[in-house]
Amino acid sequence: MQLSKHFTLEEFEKSQTATRKGITNKAGSGEIKNLGDLCYEVLEPVRAKFDKPVTITSGFRSKELCLAIGSSENSQHTCANGSAAADFEIAGVSNLEVALWIQNNVDFDQLILEYWTGEASSGWVHVSYQEGSNRKQVLTFDGKSYKNGLPDAKWSGGKMQN
Repeated sequence: MQLSKHFTLEEFEKSQTATRKGITNKAGSGEIKNLGDLCYEVLEPVRAKFDKPVTITSGFRSKELCLAIGSSENSQHTCANGSAAADFEIAGVSNLEVALWIQNNVDFDQLILEYWTGEASSGWVHVSYQEGSNRKQVLTFDGKSYKNGLPDAKWSGGKMQN
């Protein structure tokens, strides 16, 4: 099922952990609507800006899957309370550059640069969207603790330097 021009429901429901543990990870109609909102409001603009495929590494998670991976059963990945979340990367583009662009150009609820080490390809970007009530919370997680905001980026010749 297409959620938007470049994103399918299947890529949001895909989970190696769910497959391995026999967990059903299927979104219902309300969750599908929330995922569609995330695609249209955040992920499609990101795809258009960078003109490269966006690889979803973690999208929808059933409560059972959240518990199986040690996440909160209230995670925005469950698409509860009108929200939806995705973890993603874009091959060949720094995750910091993607996060900075999101912070400055689209509406979102939470943006986290996760497991960032300073290397362009380290970690991934987590973003969530909640129709009508986005907090615009921006965090960086280094694997041990969360810090408000994103790391400073160095630019040279119109390009980000790592």
